[in-house]
Amino acid sequence: MSQNSTPERLRGVFSQKKIAKIGTGTTARKTEVVSYYFAEELEGGVVLVQSLTADNVPFGPKTETTREDLLENYLPEPQKALALSRAAQTPEELEVQKAVARGDKFRKRGENFTAEYEYNKALSLDEKNVRANFGIGLCYITRGETDKAREVFERVVKIDAVFEDEHKHLFNEFGISLRKSGMHAEAMDYYRRALDLSPEDENLHYNMARAAYDKGDLGLAGVYLKSCLALDPKHEEANQFVNFLRRKKAAGA
Repeated sequence: MSQNSTPERLRGVFSQKKIAKIGTGTTARKTEVVSYYFAEELEGGVVLVQSLTADNVPFGPKTETTREDLLENYLPEPQKALALSRAAQTPEELEVQKAVARGDKFRKRGENFTAEYEYNKALSLDEKNVRANFGIGLCYITRGETDKAREVFERVVKIDAVFEDEHKHLFNEFGISLRKSGMHAEAMDYYRRALDLSPEDENLHYNMARAAYDKGDLGLAGVYLKSCLALDPKHEEANQFVNFLRRKKAAGA
């Protein structure tokens, strides 16, 4: 990160410890009390802080503080932030999440029809759910149902969130599955769409080269290998692929 870059705004759950006096007279004693707050930094550096109930629900007035004060006098609570996020989910969102999780479990077991049922249940509630779309697409590819896989592909490439880092693992698995199943044109369109959003990702250039090679377009494969190595000259797989193509060309000559 450059020295002139703006730090990411703070947003999440923080705690603060205070010493409270309990009781009176000879029975009085001091105890440590931990209070939890939801904090959100606004443009300009102002931070709004609001108390949380025991059920992780924000309540009461919002008070203003500074980023420096928050970081100095409060502790971040990532686990509480996760609980708050879950508490904010609607019953429908929770059902989608559960259906996708069940679909993932069945797909990993090789039970593709049962996985498809669960993914379809999730998609009936949220047709743009990334994991459900990827999951059902992988089920179709595994079963060799290319027409259905193609329908999913056409839906997937229109969803920007598909190409975000949090979905990187499934994104890669889906692209490789497209290529290995012989859906070369779809694989190339898939990586081309990803490159529109992340042109500096050298691995996408490499994957595009592989898809082009599998389609039989050695010239285009060479173009994307060159752009991959321009971004990362030490890219191991790309260098191995270049050497393979050179040996292949020499043998053909």
